[in-house]
Amino acid sequence: MKLPGRRRIVPPDHPAFALLPVRQVMTRDARVRAAVHIAGRLEGGSVPLVCLAGYHRNMSDFSALVAGFRQQAAATTLVLIDLPGRGRADDRVKAADYGSLADARDVADILAALGIARAALLGQGHGGQVAMALAAAHPLLVAATLLVDAGPVTDSRGLVRLRNNLAHIETLRGQKPLAAGFRRMLGGDYPGLDEAALDALALRTHWIDKRGRARPLYDQRLIEALKSFNFDDVLVAQWPLFDALTGAPLLLLRTQLTDQVRRETFDEMARRRPDATALTIAGQGAPALFDQPEEIAAIARFLAETGVSAAA
Repeated sequence: MKLPGRRRIVPPDHPAFALLPVRQVMTRDARVRAAVHIAGRLEGGSVPLVCLAGYHRNMSDFSALVAGFRQQAAATTLVLIDLPGRGRADDRVKAADYGSLADARDVADILAALGIARAALLGQGHGGQVAMALAAAHPLLVAATLLVDAGPVTDSRGLVRLRNNLAHIETLRGQKPLAAGFRRMLGGDYPGLDEAALDALALRTHWIDKRGRARPLYDQRLIEALKSFNFDDVLVAQWPLFDALTGAPLLLLRTQLTDQVRRETFDEMARRRPDATALTIAGQGAPALFDQPEEIAAIARFLAETGVSAAA
């Protein structure tokens, strides 16, 4: 008898997901479902923008992007995906099943299930690595790629800081200590945000139970997989995956304060793809918030210029 996929508790009224209703889509492992939100209409022949969040993150990171496209009347349909282990998707049955290649296979299957033959891919952090793996396996599926704080070389410092910050959050109890802990963790990445905005950002990755504990909106086994990393590790570069994006237009975005992709890696990506558009999002770390009209306009303009969609 097959074991069911692991289910996590996600409050049905969690504010980060209030405007992002989802449908469940089965992955190739019938025990595990992904979660999908569609903003707009999927019509025959249309090319949507498929958004893939960071390593332990979920589709709530694209809330402002959805709202921004709606306000600017950009004619792009957005498809937001929570891959297994994140947000409202099921956890994978075994920890060893996690990885960018498995996630890429799931994205391909999800798009097929939705009747999407071609898509523009927007990947933040780990989501960008998934996009590159998908392009390598299914080049005809990718109409354009937008990499945000993502590339063929991940900065180990970001992984260690993530692991340590989340470990600290797990030790805190009570609303006030948790709020203070999250504000310290997030404040360095978003120095321009007030405490209320930082508190809202904290609820993208956690919810607070009645006992005053932060409960993760991700499979904790994802964080356990980071235990072996050290600050000075140099991770193996995956330039062949980046080169798999050659067949489609490319937009490179890097937040000014990120520790996920080093500046020299970003510059090398731009050097290898002189046809790509490379932009920096000022005053933010990872993940990008997409909360400024200029950023939304730049993305909509890139999609329009590459023929993916019409812009306002």
